[in-house]
Amino acid sequence: MLDSARADREHRRRRCAVMVALGIALWPLPTFAHDPSAWGGLFRTRDAGVTWSPANAGSFVSGAIALAVSPVDPHHLLLATDSGVSRSRNGGRDWEIEAPEVLVGPAFAVALDTDGRRALVSMGSAMFRNDGDGWRAISAPGGAEPARAFVTGFVPGRVYLAGWSGLYRSNDWATSWTRASDGLPEAPVNALAVVPAPAEGVFAIVAGRLWASFDGARRWQPRDAGLPPGAVEAFTPESADPRHMWAVADGQLFHSPDGGGQWQASGRPLPERNATARGLAVSGPVILVATARGVYRSRDGGERWEPPDETLPGHLEAGLLVRDPSSPSTIYAGFAVTGQAELRRRAVEGRSALMRLRMSDNLARGIAFFAFLALGAIVVLRHRVRSSYRTPQSEPSPSGGGRAPRSR
Repeated sequence: MLDSARADREHRRRRCAVMVALGIALWPLPTFAHDPSAWGGLFRTRDAGVTWSPANAGSFVSGAIALAVSPVDPHHLLLATDSGVSRSRNGGRDWEIEAPEVLVGPAFAVALDTDGRRALVSMGSAMFRNDGDGWRAISAPGGAEPARAFVTGFVPGRVYLAGWSGLYRSNDWATSWTRASDGLPEAPVNALAVVPAPAEGVFAIVAGRLWASFDGARRWQPRDAGLPPGAVEAFTPESADPRHMWAVADGQLFHSPDGGGQWQASGRPLPERNATARGLAVSGPVILVATARGVYRSRDGGERWEPPDETLPGHLEAGLLVRDPSSPSTIYAGFAVTGQAELRRRAVEGRSALMRLRMSDNLARGIAFFAFLALGAIVVLRHRVRSSYRTPQSEPSPSGGGRAPRSR
Protein backbone atom coordinates (compact mmCIF):
# COMPACT_ATOMS: atom_id res chain seq x y z
CA MET A 1 0.00 0.00 0.00
CA LEU A 2 2.78 2.43 0.89
CA ASP A 3 4.66 1.74 -2.35
CA SER A 4 1.47 2.19 -4.36
CA ALA A 5 0.71 5.57 -2.79
CA ARG A 6 4.27 6.74 -3.36
CA ALA A 7 4.03 5.68 -7.02
CA ASP A 8 0.75 7.55 -7.42
CA ARG A 9 2.26 10.74 -6.00
CA GLU A 10 5.27 10.43 -8.30
CA HIS A 11 3.00 9.89 -11.28
CA ARG A 12 0.95 12.99 -10.43
CA ARG A 13 4.09 15.09 -10.06
CA ARG A 14 5.33 14.01 -13.49
CA ARG A 15 1.98 14.73 -15.09
CA CYS A 16 1.92 18.21 -13.54
CA ALA A 17 5.45 18.86 -14.79
CA VAL A 18 4.42 17.88 -18.32
CA MET A 19 1.39 20.19 -18.21
CA VAL A 20 3.49 23.10 -16.89
CA ALA A 21 6.11 22.56 -19.61
CA LEU A 22 3.41 22.52 -22.29
CA GLY A 23 1.90 25.69 -20.88
CA ILE A 24 5.24 27.47 -20.98
CA ALA A 25 6.00 26.25 -24.51
CA LEU A 26 2.61 27.32 -25.89
CA TRP A 27 2.36 30.61 -24.00
CA PRO A 28 2.26 33.56 -26.45
CA LEU A 29 5.47 35.59 -26.31
CA PRO A 30 6.37 38.86 -27.98
CA THR A 31 8.36 38.50 -31.22
CA PHE A 32 11.14 40.76 -32.35
CA ALA A 33 11.50 42.38 -35.75
CA HIS A 34 14.15 41.05 -38.07
CA ASP A 35 17.36 43.08 -37.97
CA PRO A 36 18.83 42.84 -41.48
CA SER A 37 22.03 44.58 -40.43
CA ALA A 38 22.85 41.55 -38.28
CA TRP A 39 21.22 38.71 -40.19
CA GLY A 40 21.27 39.75 -43.81
CA GLY A 41 18.40 40.55 -46.14
CA LEU A 42 17.48 43.20 -48.66
CA PHE A 43 18.53 46.87 -48.52
CA ARG A 44 17.61 49.84 -50.68
CA THR A 45 19.13 53.20 -51.51
CA ARG A 46 17.22 56.00 -53.24
CA ASP A 47 20.22 58.32 -53.55
CA ALA A 48 22.75 56.09 -55.37
CA GLY A 49 24.31 54.67 -52.23
CA VAL A 50 24.60 57.77 -50.02
CA THR A 51 22.17 56.25 -47.52
CA TRP A 52 20.74 52.74 -47.17
CA SER A 53 17.72 51.35 -45.34
CA PRO A 54 16.33 47.82 -44.87
CA ALA A 55 13.78 46.87 -47.49
CA ASN A 56 12.38 43.85 -45.63
CA ALA A 57 12.71 44.81 -41.97
CA GLY A 58 9.38 43.21 -41.07
CA SER A 59 10.15 39.70 -42.34
CA PHE A 60 12.88 37.28 -41.32
CA VAL A 61 15.27 36.78 -44.24
CA SER A 62 18.80 35.61 -43.58
CA GLY A 63 19.69 35.56 -47.25
CA ALA A 64 18.47 37.69 -50.16
CA ILE A 65 19.48 35.68 -53.23
CA ALA A 66 17.75 37.30 -56.24
CA LEU A 67 15.31 40.13 -56.87
CA ALA A 68 12.93 41.02 -59.70
CA VAL A 69 11.47 44.53 -59.99
CA SER A 70 8.40 44.89 -62.17
CA PRO A 71 9.14 46.95 -65.31
CA VAL A 72 5.66 48.52 -65.12
CA ASP A 73 5.34 49.01 -61.35
CA PRO A 74 8.49 49.70 -59.31
CA HIS A 75 6.58 48.94 -56.09
CA HIS A 76 6.06 45.34 -57.19
CA LEU A 77 9.00 43.22 -55.97
CA LEU A 78 9.62 39.48 -56.09
CA LEU A 79 12.40 38.31 -53.78
CA ALA A 80 14.16 34.93 -53.79
CA THR A 81 15.51 34.07 -50.35
CA ASP A 82 17.24 31.19 -48.64
CA SER A 83 13.86 30.12 -47.21
CA GLY A 84 11.39 30.67 -50.04
CA VAL A 85 9.93 33.48 -52.13
CA SER A 86 8.39 36.73 -50.88
CA ARG A 87 6.37 39.35 -52.74
CA SER A 88 5.78 43.01 -52.01
CA ARG A 89 3.41 45.32 -53.83
CA ASN A 90 4.21 48.48 -51.90
CA GLY A 91 7.94 48.86 -52.41
CA GLY A 92 9.04 46.58 -49.58
CA ARG A 93 6.98 48.03 -46.73
CA ASP A 94 5.03 44.77 -46.46
CA TRP A 95 5.90 41.28 -47.64
CA GLU A 96 3.91 38.11 -48.14
CA ILE A 97 5.41 34.64 -48.41
CA GLU A 98 4.52 33.12 -51.78
CA ALA A 99 2.92 29.66 -51.65
CA PRO A 100 4.91 28.36 -48.65
CA GLU A 101 3.48 24.87 -49.16
CA VAL A 102 4.74 24.81 -52.78
CA LEU A 103 7.86 26.99 -52.93
CA VAL A 104 9.76 25.24 -50.15
CA GLY A 105 13.43 25.79 -49.40
CA PRO A 106 15.90 28.22 -50.95
CA ALA A 107 15.00 30.04 -54.17
CA PHE A 108 17.81 31.00 -56.55
CA ALA A 109 16.30 32.99 -59.43
CA VAL A 110 13.13 34.99 -60.06
CA ALA A 111 11.74 36.96 -62.99
CA LEU A 112 8.72 39.10 -63.88
CA ASP A 113 7.55 39.38 -67.47
CA THR A 114 7.37 42.69 -69.33
CA ASP A 115 3.73 43.05 -68.25
CA GLY A 116 4.69 42.63 -64.58
CA ARG A 117 2.04 39.93 -64.14
CA ARG A 118 3.61 36.59 -65.05
CA ALA A 119 6.46 35.29 -62.90
CA LEU A 120 9.09 32.54 -62.82
CA VAL A 121 11.08 31.10 -59.96
CA SER A 122 13.79 28.44 -59.73
CA MET A 123 14.03 26.43 -56.52
CA GLY A 124 16.68 23.88 -55.68
CA SER A 125 15.32 21.07 -57.84
CA ALA A 126 12.30 22.46 -59.69
CA MET A 127 11.06 25.52 -61.56
CA PHE A 128 7.67 27.15 -61.15
CA ARG A 129 5.52 29.56 -63.15
CA ASN A 130 2.74 31.90 -62.10
CA ASP A 131 0.38 33.41 -64.68
CA GLY A 132 -1.67 35.19 -62.05
CA ASP A 133 -3.59 32.10 -60.97
CA GLY A 134 -1.13 30.39 -58.63
CA TRP A 135 2.21 28.62 -58.85
CA ARG A 136 2.67 25.38 -60.74
CA ALA A 137 5.71 23.30 -61.58
CA ILE A 138 7.03 23.49 -65.15
CA SER A 139 9.48 21.42 -67.14
CA ALA A 140 13.03 22.70 -67.33
CA PRO A 141 16.10 21.70 -69.32
CA GLY A 142 18.06 18.87 -67.77
CA GLY A 143 20.67 20.06 -65.32
CA ALA A 144 19.36 23.63 -65.26
CA GLU A 145 18.28 23.62 -61.61
CA PRO A 146 19.13 25.46 -59.52
CA ALA A 147 19.22 28.34 -61.99
CA ARG A 148 21.87 31.00 -61.70
CA ALA A 149 19.68 33.71 -63.25
CA PHE A 150 16.54 34.53 -65.19
CA VAL A 151 16.76 37.60 -67.45
CA THR A 152 13.75 38.84 -69.39
CA GLY A 153 14.06 40.17 -72.91
CA PHE A 154 12.38 43.21 -74.41
CA VAL A 155 9.71 41.12 -76.15
CA PRO A 156 6.81 39.80 -74.03
CA GLY A 157 7.33 36.16 -73.14
CA ARG A 158 11.06 36.11 -73.90
CA VAL A 159 13.31 35.00 -71.07
CA TYR A 160 16.88 33.75 -70.85
CA LEU A 161 17.89 31.08 -68.36
CA ALA A 162 21.42 30.72 -67.03
CA GLY A 163 21.18 27.27 -65.55
CA TRP A 164 23.40 25.37 -63.19
CA SER A 165 24.79 24.13 -66.48
CA GLY A 166 23.92 25.56 -69.87
CA LEU A 167 22.22 28.67 -71.24
CA TYR A 168 18.69 28.57 -72.64
CA ARG A 169 16.15 30.86 -74.31
CA SER A 170 12.35 30.77 -74.28
CA ASN A 171 10.02 32.86 -76.42
CA ASP A 172 6.83 31.62 -74.73
CA TRP A 173 7.55 32.33 -71.08
CA ALA A 174 9.14 29.00 -70.17
CA THR A 175 6.62 26.79 -71.99
CA SER A 176 9.50 25.52 -74.13
CA TRP A 177 13.25 26.05 -74.07
CA THR A 178 15.96 26.25 -76.73
CA ARG A 179 19.63 25.75 -75.99
CA ALA A 180 21.47 29.06 -76.44
CA SER A 181 25.06 28.28 -75.54
CA ASP A 182 26.42 27.17 -78.90
CA GLY A 183 29.80 28.79 -79.33
CA LEU A 184 30.32 29.44 -75.63
CA PRO A 185 32.89 27.59 -73.52
CA GLU A 186 31.73 24.53 -71.60
CA ALA A 187 31.46 26.42 -68.33
CA PRO A 188 28.72 27.98 -66.18
CA VAL A 189 27.25 31.37 -67.12
CA ASN A 190 28.13 33.45 -64.07
CA ALA A 191 26.40 36.68 -65.14
CA LEU A 192 23.80 37.59 -67.73
CA ALA A 193 22.40 40.91 -69.02
CA VAL A 194 20.16 42.04 -71.87
CA VAL A 195 20.61 45.46 -73.46
CA PRO A 196 18.91 47.30 -76.36
CA ALA A 197 21.93 47.88 -78.58
CA PRO A 198 20.18 48.71 -81.00
CA ALA A 199 18.56 45.31 -81.37
CA GLU A 200 18.34 43.12 -78.31
CA GLY A 201 21.86 42.24 -77.20
CA VAL A 202 22.68 39.49 -74.71
CA PHE A 203 25.91 39.66 -72.70
CA ALA A 204 27.28 36.82 -70.58
CA ILE A 205 30.31 36.14 -68.43
CA VAL A 206 31.57 32.62 -69.09
CA ALA A 207 34.93 31.22 -68.00
CA GLY A 208 36.07 34.68 -66.93
CA ARG A 209 35.42 36.25 -70.36
CA LEU A 210 32.70 38.59 -71.59
CA TRP A 211 30.65 37.33 -74.55
CA ALA A 212 27.91 38.99 -76.63
CA SER A 213 25.15 37.88 -78.99
CA PHE A 214 22.94 40.09 -81.14
CA ASP A 215 20.73 37.41 -82.69
CA GLY A 216 18.81 36.02 -79.74
CA ALA A 217 21.72 34.10 -78.19
CA ARG A 218 22.21 31.94 -81.29
CA ARG A 219 25.77 33.02 -82.10
CA TRP A 220 28.32 34.41 -79.68
CA GLN A 221 31.48 36.45 -79.98
CA PRO A 222 34.07 37.56 -77.39
CA ARG A 223 33.60 41.13 -76.21
CA ASP A 224 36.56 41.57 -73.89
CA ALA A 225 39.30 43.32 -75.86
CA GLY A 226 41.38 45.19 -73.30
CA LEU A 227 40.13 43.19 -70.31
CA PRO A 228 42.45 40.85 -68.38
CA PRO A 229 42.05 37.39 -69.94
CA GLY A 230 39.87 35.04 -67.92
CA ALA A 231 39.42 37.48 -65.04
CA VAL A 232 36.07 39.23 -65.65
CA GLU A 233 33.93 39.16 -62.49
CA ALA A 234 30.97 41.52 -63.05
CA PHE A 235 29.44 43.59 -65.84
CA THR A 236 26.66 46.15 -66.39
CA PRO A 237 25.55 48.71 -68.98
CA GLU A 238 24.67 52.27 -68.06
CA SER A 239 20.94 52.90 -67.83
CA ALA A 240 21.06 56.24 -69.68
CA ASP A 241 23.22 54.98 -72.56
CA PRO A 242 23.72 51.19 -72.86
CA ARG A 243 26.65 51.72 -75.23
CA HIS A 244 28.64 52.76 -72.16
CA MET A 245 29.47 49.65 -70.22
CA TRP A 246 31.37 48.88 -67.04
CA ALA A 247 33.09 45.74 -65.82
CA VAL A 248 35.23 44.58 -62.92
CA ALA A 249 38.11 42.24 -63.73
CA ASP A 250 40.76 41.09 -61.27
CA GLY A 251 39.66 43.76 -58.77
CA GLN A 252 39.98 46.61 -61.29
CA LEU A 253 37.20 48.73 -62.80
CA PHE A 254 37.02 48.98 -66.62
CA HIS A 255 34.94 51.14 -68.97
CA SER A 256 33.85 50.72 -72.59
CA PRO A 257 32.27 53.58 -74.59
CA ASP A 258 31.35 51.45 -77.62
CA GLY A 259 29.20 48.58 -76.37
CA GLY A 260 32.08 46.42 -75.22
CA GLY A 261 34.18 46.74 -78.36
CA GLN A 262 37.18 48.11 -76.45
CA TRP A 263 37.86 48.34 -72.74
CA GLN A 264 40.13 50.58 -70.69
CA ALA A 265 41.01 50.52 -67.01
CA SER A 266 39.32 53.25 -64.98
CA GLY A 267 40.54 54.54 -61.63
CA ARG A 268 42.24 52.48 -59.00
CA PRO A 269 41.72 48.87 -57.92
CA LEU A 270 39.18 48.04 -55.25
CA PRO A 271 40.51 48.58 -51.70
CA GLU A 272 40.21 44.86 -50.95
CA ARG A 273 42.34 43.12 -53.52
CA ASN A 274 41.01 39.68 -52.60
CA ALA A 275 37.35 40.74 -52.72
CA THR A 276 35.68 39.25 -55.80
CA ALA A 277 33.00 41.44 -57.38
CA ARG A 278 29.59 39.75 -57.35
CA GLY A 279 27.47 42.65 -58.55
CA LEU A 280 27.87 46.00 -60.33
CA ALA A 281 25.48 48.96 -60.67
CA VAL A 282 25.92 52.38 -62.25
CA SER A 283 23.82 55.46 -61.50
CA GLY A 284 25.10 58.51 -63.36
CA PRO A 285 28.64 59.16 -62.13
CA VAL A 286 28.22 56.76 -59.18
CA ILE A 287 29.47 53.18 -59.37
CA LEU A 288 28.59 50.50 -56.80
CA VAL A 289 30.40 47.17 -56.53
CA ALA A 290 29.06 44.32 -54.38
CA THR A 291 31.67 41.97 -52.92
CA ALA A 292 32.03 39.42 -50.16
CA ARG A 293 33.38 42.30 -48.03
CA GLY A 294 30.39 44.61 -48.64
CA VAL A 295 29.37 47.30 -51.16
CA TYR A 296 32.01 49.78 -52.33
CA ARG A 297 31.07 53.15 -53.86
CA SER A 298 32.88 55.54 -56.17
CA ARG A 299 31.74 58.92 -57.51
CA ASP A 300 34.61 59.46 -59.93
CA GLY A 301 35.11 56.36 -62.05
CA GLY A 302 37.02 54.43 -59.41
CA GLU A 303 39.63 57.06 -58.56
CA ARG A 304 38.45 57.02 -54.97
CA TRP A 305 36.52 54.23 -53.28
CA GLU A 306 34.32 54.79 -50.25
CA PRO A 307 34.28 51.99 -47.63
CA PRO A 308 31.05 50.01 -47.18
CA ASP A 309 28.29 51.98 -45.46
CA GLU A 310 28.01 51.28 -41.73
CA THR A 311 24.29 50.61 -42.00
CA LEU A 312 24.98 47.62 -44.25
CA PRO A 313 26.05 44.24 -42.81
CA GLY A 314 29.76 44.41 -43.60
CA HIS A 315 30.38 40.96 -42.12
CA LEU A 316 28.13 39.27 -44.72
CA GLU A 317 28.46 38.61 -48.42
CA ALA A 318 26.78 41.11 -50.75
CA GLY A 319 25.52 38.87 -53.52
CA LEU A 320 23.28 41.07 -55.65
CA LEU A 321 22.85 44.63 -56.89
CA VAL A 322 19.60 45.36 -58.75
CA ARG A 323 18.72 48.75 -60.21
CA ASP A 324 15.15 50.00 -60.29
CA PRO A 325 14.36 50.28 -64.04
CA SER A 326 12.30 53.44 -63.48
CA SER A 327 14.76 55.21 -61.17
CA PRO A 328 18.52 54.83 -61.75
CA SER A 329 19.33 56.20 -58.28
CA THR A 330 17.21 53.50 -56.60
CA ILE A 331 19.30 50.37 -56.14
CA TYR A 332 18.76 47.20 -54.11
CA ALA A 333 21.53 45.21 -52.42
CA GLY A 334 21.13 41.72 -51.03
CA PHE A 335 23.13 40.08 -48.24
CA ALA A 336 23.21 36.45 -47.10
CA VAL A 337 24.47 34.60 -44.03
CA THR A 338 25.25 31.65 -46.30
CA GLY A 339 26.59 32.64 -49.72
CA GLN A 340 24.84 31.83 -52.97
CA ALA A 341 27.59 29.50 -54.15
CA GLU A 342 27.34 27.41 -51.00
CA LEU A 343 23.54 27.30 -51.15
CA ARG A 344 23.62 26.16 -54.77
CA ARG A 345 26.23 23.53 -53.99
CA ARG A 346 24.05 22.11 -51.23
CA ALA A 347 21.00 22.14 -53.49
CA VAL A 348 22.85 20.30 -56.24
CA GLU A 349 24.02 17.72 -53.74
CA GLY A 350 20.41 17.13 -52.76
CA ARG A 351 20.68 18.54 -49.27
CA SER A 352 18.41 21.07 -47.69
CA ALA A 353 20.32 24.35 -47.33
CA LEU A 354 18.33 25.82 -44.52
CA MET A 355 15.28 24.78 -42.52
CA ARG A 356 12.37 27.15 -42.89
CA LEU A 357 12.55 29.48 -39.92
CA ARG A 358 9.01 30.64 -40.22
CA MET A 359 5.90 28.44 -40.30
CA SER A 360 2.38 29.61 -40.71
CA ASP A 361 0.39 30.08 -37.49
CA ASN A 362 -2.05 27.31 -38.42
CA LEU A 363 0.75 24.81 -38.98
CA ALA A 364 2.42 25.73 -35.68
CA ARG A 365 -0.85 25.39 -33.78
CA GLY A 366 -1.61 22.09 -35.44
CA ILE A 367 1.77 20.63 -34.48
CA ALA A 368 1.39 21.86 -30.90
CA PHE A 369 -2.13 20.41 -30.68
CA PHE A 370 -1.10 16.96 -31.89
CA ALA A 371 1.95 17.01 -29.62
CA PHE A 372 -0.38 17.78 -26.70
CA LEU A 373 -2.67 14.87 -27.64
CA ALA A 374 0.27 12.50 -27.96
CA LEU A 375 1.64 13.41 -24.53
CA GLY A 376 -1.83 13.06 -23.02
CA ALA A 377 -2.21 9.61 -24.54
CA ILE A 378 1.17 8.55 -23.15
CA VAL A 379 0.18 9.76 -19.65
CA VAL A 380 -3.14 7.86 -19.74
CA LEU A 381 -1.50 4.69 -21.06
CA ARG A 382 1.17 4.73 -18.36
CA HIS A 383 -1.49 5.26 -15.70
CA ARG A 384 -3.46 2.24 -16.87
CA VAL A 385 -0.37 0.05 -17.03
CA ARG A 386 0.59 0.99 -13.47
CA SER A 387 -2.97 0.31 -12.27
CA SER A 388 -2.93 -3.19 -13.77
CA TYR A 389 0.19 -4.05 -11.75
CA ARG A 390 -1.50 -2.95 -8.51
CA THR A 391 -4.46 -5.47 -8.84
CA PRO A 392 -4.91 -7.27 -5.43
CA GLN A 393 -3.88 -10.93 -5.29
CA SER A 394 -5.22 -13.88 -3.23
CA GLU A 395 -4.12 -13.99 0.43
CA PRO A 396 -3.47 -17.33 2.20
CA SER A 397 -5.64 -18.31 5.23
CA PRO A 398 -4.03 -18.90 8.65
CA SER A 399 -4.50 -22.61 8.19
CA GLY A 400 -2.75 -22.54 4.87
CA GLY A 401 -5.93 -23.02 2.82
CA GLY A 402 -6.92 -20.89 -0.08
CA ARG A 403 -9.20 -17.90 0.35
CA ALA A 404 -11.03 -15.72 -2.12
CA PRO A 405 -9.55 -12.29 -2.70
CA ARG A 406 -10.86 -9.51 -0.51
CA SER A 407 -11.94 -6.27 -2.01
CA ARG A 408 -10.14 -3.28 -0.58
